[in-house]
Amino acid sequence: MALEAACRPSGKRPCKMQVFRIWDVNQKTFYLRNNQLVAGYLQGANTRLEEKVDVLPVESHAVILGIHGGQLCLACVKSGDKVKLQLQAVNITDVAKSKEQAKRFAFIRSSSGSTTRFESAACPGWFLCTASEADQPVSLTNRPAEPVTITRFYFQQDP
Repeated sequence: MALEAACRPSGKRPCKMQVFRIWDVNQKTFYLRNNQLVAGYLQGANTRLEEKVDVLPVESHAVILGIHGGQLCLACVKSGDKVKLQLQAVNITDVAKSKEQAKRFAFIRSSSGSTTRFESAACPGWFLCTASEADQPVSLTNRPAEPVTITRFYFQQDP
């Protein structure tokens, strides 16, 4: 089932959350460690730690990303000149109801070939990224071309 092109909080078109697998181009998957989203290589019994990403479309190409059944959402938070990624305990469908509130949780999804990038809607030019090292926090970067960060992800709907 394809993602809906748009979802309006007015209720004219229903918002439908879907579940996806995400991993970076170096094959690191997302998992939760000490209440922080990190990316690393999970093998054997540890593969059950992989976090599936809950996706809720809010506008054309814009999505809200969450984990744990949409109870924790990825938010782009700006403090002074610093921008950081936070996991916030909010319900993904509640966030989508308010366009103003949804902006800090929204990411513009752009695909190139088989990979996808996620740019913050609230902080243009900042992209979801992983570090080149394993078991480091998932974060944001405004330097997507730097070799120490990875901003391209494989993003596949979970069957």
